[in-house]
Amino acid sequence: MAYWLFKSEPGEWSWDDQVASAATDPDGVEWDGIRNYQARNNMRQMEIGDQGFFYHSVGEKRIVGIVEITAKTHPDSTTDDSRWECVDVKAIKPFPVPVTLAQCRTDPRLADMVLVNNTRLSVQPVTESEWRIVCELGGL
Repeated sequence: MAYWLFKSEPGEWSWDDQVASAATDPDGVEWDGIRNYQARNNMRQMEIGDQGFFYHSVGEKRIVGIVEITAKTHPDSTTDDSRWECVDVKAIKPFPVPVTLAQCRTDPRLADMVLVNNTRLSVQPVTESEWRIVCELGGL
């Protein structure tokens, strides 16, 4: 299993929106609207069952939950441009204690984490070690 981080502006699509989407789409919803080649290429590496952190960007800057990949890359339904693809994700569980970007930056064990070094990338890999550390910080 591989691990990832998905960034979302909570005013556009929040953790609560992701959780609520299960009522109409229990198998997951598209992680659409990605228009960055590196983020798209990261999604191309994802497998069904991989897990990812759900990160609220902008003002909050914190990891708030865990999602699971439920469909491999496919055309993004929000565009006719064939360059853009997405995966489907569903909410798995919230973090008992959200983990902030500031916490990640000050924890020496996370010094190499992509989130710490490239805060602009919207879909990014997370190592197994980083996954365990962040889950521990978040009370999981």
